[in-house]
Amino acid sequence: MAGGGLSVAIVGGLHADARKAAVEQLLTDVPGSVALHHDLATAAAGTVVRTIRDATGVLSVGEAPLVNDCACCALREDLVPELERLAEAGLTQLAIVELWDSVEPRAMAEVVAAGGLTLTGVITAVDPALLLPYLGNGDDLADGGLAAAASDQRTVADTFARQLEYAPVLAIAPSEEADDEDRALLAQLHPTARQVPIGEHPTARQVPIGEGDFASPTPTPIPNLTPAPRSPLAEAALAGFDVDAAAAAQHPACARLPAEADECGVATLVWHRRRPFHPERLYEALEDLCCAAARSRGRFWLADRPDTLLHWDAAGGALCVESAGPWLASLPDAAWDLVPPVRRAAAALDWHPEHGDCCQHLVFTSPGLDRDGLELLLESCLLTDAEYAAGRAAWKRLPPAFDTLLEV
Repeated sequence: MAGGGLSVAIVGGLHADARKAAVEQLLTDVPGSVALHHDLATAAAGTVVRTIRDATGVLSVGEAPLVNDCACCALREDLVPELERLAEAGLTQLAIVELWDSVEPRAMAEVVAAGGLTLTGVITAVDPALLLPYLGNGDDLADGGLAAAASDQRTVADTFARQLEYAPVLAIAPSEEADDEDRALLAQLHPTARQVPIGEHPTARQVPIGEGDFASPTPTPIPNLTPAPRSPLAEAALAGFDVDAAAAAQHPACARLPAEADECGVATLVWHRRRPFHPERLYEALEDLCCAAARSRGRFWLADRPDTLLHWDAAGGALCVESAGPWLASLPDAAWDLVPPVRRAAAALDWHPEHGDCCQHLVFTSPGLDRDGLELLLESCLLTDAEYAAGRAAWKRLPPAFDTLLEV
């Protein structure tokens, strides 16, 4: 294997100060660690600058040319060879890949894993006080000089949301400005994440076995040291990471979405129904639905596309709608063998005798969430009893209001 004895941990996030603090702590806490950082801000000059450093300072600086005028593509092409070089040298225990601001960890995690390297951790660094401002920022990354390519059309909000929700570990920066509402919002957005405070260190001391009150009267020639205690952040960086499981957890059909919650003024509404949406009424309600919560996501079912699983992904007042393939209920039995087991398991848990896995499963999280108003609006977008009773043939003849969003 290319990685040999080298462990690779990815640290990302748009909160640059928090990210840098997390990387510096790992360099200090893990002996024999180095950090690699590709600065995509230099892309306008035609190159990406690569810096490798350890706890003492910069070890080397190099450049990688753009690939197809894409800085992020240059990062992909340059990263694995640099990690392989570190692995072959055999002097590095942990390589910390510090992502540039808007680079998303999923893409880089999959690149590292595909290169045969041992990915042991993916961490997103967060300043809780900046959580809501970033989730509410619908500006294009390009407007802030954060685009990874000329064609990059992402926004600050949707990029930050994906960075936050992909990582199983969140490195939390100390912040006097953060309050209980910020902490509740973070917990509800990613309830399964392990939160590790930046700057938290173990209190245990490394001592030779036999030292202390219960020391043996016969000295040993070579002290047998207990393992040095690791900080919680170092433990998280070396704990292990499953790229396939992380991808499945983000897939709209089997995503681990948050549960109902209400704490410190922040609420999460889980809305689950078995009746399809009327395409025109839902389309007319999109602006109000997108602005109703800081973050909303999930899967949904349109009457005029009854066989298509649609992905709902909204942040910063903007919505992305994508087809995520067919509902399993629409597939012939023979095709089920081609579906990943995790997808089949998720469908089985949510199976309905009439509609199979077809459903509405949307989750809205926000401070000051108007649950009642939101539920009324969503209910008004469903097919009426008469429309529902007309059957699928009539549903498919409804006006295709989502063709533009889905680029049909």
